[in-house]
Amino acid sequence: MRIYLIGFMGSGKSHWGHLLSERMTYPFFDLDDVIVQQEGKAITEIFTELGEEEFRRMEKEVLERLTETHPDMILSCGGGTPCFFGNIDYMKEHGKVIWLNTSIDTLVARLMKEKSHRPLLRDIPDAELKAVIIKRLYDRKLYYEQAHLSLPEETLTLEQLQSAIENG
Repeated sequence: MRIYLIGFMGSGKSHWGHLLSERMTYPFFDLDDVIVQQEGKAITEIFTELGEEEFRRMEKEVLERLTETHPDMILSCGGGTPCFFGNIDYMKEHGKVIWLNTSIDTLVARLMKEKSHRPLLRDIPDAELKAVIIKRLYDRKLYYEQAHLSLPEETLTLEQLQSAIENG
């Protein structure tokens, strides 16, 4: 089974992906990490040098390559992955898509600490971060809501996540 974890940046996709991978003994991939490894550049460098459109093209290629080569896997997708090039439909067709639905306040608290590593947030003044997250989340929610399952991330347990995937 292929499991695609989606949600806004900072929603816990990599955290839960690692735990789920250990529990289910499926290989785990973080889409951004695979792109970084492939390109030999940080995501921020790719965005700066090549632009978001080129990054999204790479993202789609890596998503499809991992899907084609791994019948069982857990993939932590970038926050924008489902929103471009029909990726949400592709993922739904090839596996189970789980939206880790994380509250705005939790996202703000987490992302405030890691803004410098987030190319879409690094230049946002701290006072404006919450408004930017609300706007981006609003724009992406249409895609996130298409997931097979939506789970409240803050109250989630590993047992609940695995059970929802297996039974939901």
